[in-house]
Amino acid sequence: MTENNQEMENQQETTHSAEQVETDSITEVEDTVVSEEQEVDEASVKLEELSAELAKMEDNYLRAQAEIVNMRNRFQKEREDLAKYRSQDLAKELLPALDNLERALDIEVTDEHGESLKKGIEMVQDSILNAFKTCGITIIPAKGEIFDPTIHQAVQTMPIEEGQQEEEIIHVLQNGYQLNDRVLRPAMVIVAQ
Repeated sequence: MTENNQEMENQQETTHSAEQVETDSITEVEDTVVSEEQEVDEASVKLEELSAELAKMEDNYLRAQAEIVNMRNRFQKEREDLAKYRSQDLAKELLPALDNLERALDIEVTDEHGESLKKGIEMVQDSILNAFKTCGITIIPAKGEIFDPTIHQAVQTMPIEEGQQEEEIIHVLQNGYQLNDRVLRPAMVIVAQ
């Protein structure tokens, strides 16, 4: 019987060893699965962080692109405005000279020498006005027009006479000029009220 007992003990030990090996294997597999699940979770979290960072960078990139387009458009508009109003400063400097020519033409002359001098002044004035017209500078219409404070400057009012409307410009003291849509100088006028 001892041999049987011994054999049984050996079988029990073998079974117990096999069970221990199986338990150890299962524990190792479970540990491996848990470890892999943790790695997958960590990788998933890292992927989400990278995705969020990528989305933020894409947003910054798109904002930078939009800002570049806006700057390009703004610079283009500024260049167009500079080209459109390039003659503004020169015109403002020439306006007093043009006013003096107009005053000289208002003087009455009686002799032939005065007439030829007046004719020369008219030619100079016409040349300046043609150069102004070429650059887009025009005289602001005033006499007979209704007063507009954006382009006219009323320096005096007169009572309304027959045939006149209220706020009608009855006399121009100094011509006004505009460059395209920008007023260089408003017309100084007398208005009927």
